[in-house]
Amino acid sequence: MEKKKLYKSANDKMLSGVLGGFAEYIGVDATLVRLIYVLISLFSAGFPGLLFYIICAIVIPEPPFTVE
Repeated sequence: MEKKKLYKSANDKMLSGVLGGFAEYIGVDATLVRLIYVLISLFSAGFPGLLFYIICAIVIPEPPFTVE
């Protein structure tokens, strides 16, 4: 069984591809992941959404190759 790795999305990105990459990793539509992320960020006082996104954009690597 091949291990899945989390990468930024090369094809489905709005800012840096973090949420698109996460959507590809879990196998759901990127729009759904973005909506859930925005709702959690807006309505959860203890969830530092922007800081989390910036850290993920720095830590999560680019994919080893791009398919276009």
